[in-house]
Amino acid sequence: MHRDIMAQIFFVPAVVSCHTGGGHLVMQADTCIGDMDMKIVVIGGTGLIGRPLVGLLRAEGHEVVAASPSTGIDALTGAGLAQALTDAAVVVDVSNAPSFEDAAALAFFRGTTTNLLKAARDAEVRHVIALSGVGTDRLQASGYFRAKLAQEQLISAGGTPYTIIRATQFFEFLSTIADGYTRDDTVYLPGIALQPVAAADVSALLAEIVKAAPACGIIEVAGPERAPLAEFTASWLGARDDPRQISVTAEHDYFGAPADDRSLVPDENSRIAPTRFDEWLAAQTQESAA
Repeated sequence: MHRDIMAQIFFVPAVVSCHTGGGHLVMQADTCIGDMDMKIVVIGGTGLIGRPLVGLLRAEGHEVVAASPSTGIDALTGAGLAQALTDAAVVVDVSNAPSFEDAAALAFFRGTTTNLLKAARDAEVRHVIALSGVGTDRLQASGYFRAKLAQEQLISAGGTPYTIIRATQFFEFLSTIADGYTRDDTVYLPGIALQPVAAADVSALLAEIVKAAPACGIIEVAGPERAPLAEFTASWLGARDDPRQISVTAEHDYFGAPADDRSLVPDENSRIAPTRFDEWLAAQTQESAA
């Protein structure tokens, strides 16, 4: 989508009152150097969200470091982190825990975020941006979402201007959801609503947030359509000629955490991304057939 249109959809107000662990900080548009080339570090820069984000930012002329263990920068151990953040204006953390097990997820998000915030303060980074999930605060029976909330709390108290982006589930994650709820040849899904979003739209939003003033709060983003989880999953399976049947159960949970129609959908003031599910699905099907 054209860059100017994306800016209209996703633009963050240029002047905000920012409260961090160190007190109030007022950021003006001209302090964000959004129109200037700058150094940006993307933690998780080789993954689903990070790789296209890196490409978008480099296309705009920025110096971008794609940070991941595979590139020699490990936020969990701290290896290479200080050097990577030297002279950086913005850091974007889109990394994810390699395990969803409760203790492992908490150790990952606490460890990486603590190391990242220290390195950001030492390097005088102007803006820390982190990707989180819609429903993080409502799904606290889940160890994974407790770990994500711990990450958010560390960032909000970390002393560096920040923006937290909470995204709904990605279209690309529907396969994982279906597999997780499959027993034998049937997908047993809870009767809850979903408003998923294309990963590419989230990358585009993050590219705009990089150039904007820190919100020092949470911005939610979702796709344009809300429907039962079973409806999205059925369309996904049908497009792949997957023979599994879907059964909607009386249970209301999301991978073990109690959930309802509000748990995984955004608030009223969320950003609505442009890509519709049927458009994305058609593109995926065409790509697979090529």
